[in-house]
Amino acid sequence: MNKNKLISVVLIIILIFFVQKSANKSKNAPAELTTINTNLEAEKAMEAISQDGVPVAKVDRGLQELEFKMDKGVKVFNLTAEPVKWNILKDVTVTAWTYNGMVPGPLIRVTNGDKVKIIVKNNLSESTTIHWHGIQVPNNMDGIPDETQKPIQAGETFTYEFVAKPAGTYWYHSHFNSDKQISVGLSGAFVIDPIGGLASKPDIDRVLMLNEWRVIDGQTYASMPATGMDGNYFTINGKAYPETEMIEAKVGQKIRLRFIGSGQMIHPMHLHGFPFKIVATDGNDVPVSAQWTKDTVSVAPGERYDIEFIPDRPGKWMVHCHIPHHTTNDHSEPGGIMMMVNVI
Repeated sequence: MNKNKLISVVLIIILIFFVQKSANKSKNAPAELTTINTNLEAEKAMEAISQDGVPVAKVDRGLQELEFKMDKGVKVFNLTAEPVKWNILKDVTVTAWTYNGMVPGPLIRVTNGDKVKIIVKNNLSESTTIHWHGIQVPNNMDGIPDETQKPIQAGETFTYEFVAKPAGTYWYHSHFNSDKQISVGLSGAFVIDPIGGLASKPDIDRVLMLNEWRVIDGQTYASMPATGMDGNYFTINGKAYPETEMIEAKVGQKIRLRFIGSGQMIHPMHLHGFPFKIVATDGNDVPVSAQWTKDTVSVAPGERYDIEFIPDRPGKWMVHCHIPHHTTNDHSEPGGIMMMVNVI
């Protein structure tokens, strides 16, 4: 065999080796998985959320303000982590893990300095905790599993106690297996009002939580972009357009929108028709001299932006994410993170 034939044979053998190796890797890789290294726990998080025995939600709107009872000067709230079947559209149902059977979870609204006690019951099939994102809680109330507290086991109860401070827009969410648990609904809003209320009280005040969902063949999966499991539905307060809320307003009214990035993707939120001012970020008021006038603000995961504007003419004005894919329902327009402000 001459030298050239020998080189050709060696190259062919090497090529066959790598082709077979690649084929074996593809054959053994879990469906939808694009990362190379994983473990059993991660693979389990990528499985469809079980629908077995999951009831239909008793309410059709999330962020309903949570009632409390007074006990010796403390506001006592109750949260239950539980699965429900939730309609993000009339004909699209997700199997959601929720607080109190709604998506997002209830709005907890208190005043700066209030003493609060939040009793959490875990009716999920796995452990969980709650992190009070941005609120200055004691370390043992911070919700970090096996660091600041033991995870709340299935069927168990845990009580969080703290003084609500400082004033601002915050949120609460699972901090256990959070890549999965937040993605399928375990979050809600927490607003701490300043003593005496806002210095310039808006006529309309809305919290808008931005999320992604993954629904394939009627099965709900955690939307985890880092694994290639991108969302194909996108919601504001648990609903996709055209099921999102329409805000009814009048010319000259001051409108405050509190955006919360409660999913895993950035959403550049754009307001049609009017400029707005960013009046608070991550719970901190922006001094008037430093307030930006904009028409689009990018809300990253975990971030909060409070904006205010005053419409000066009537019409139906849209608020939406400016990433076109995020205004679709399973890749069909229009849909997703869109809502209307109807000004009369």
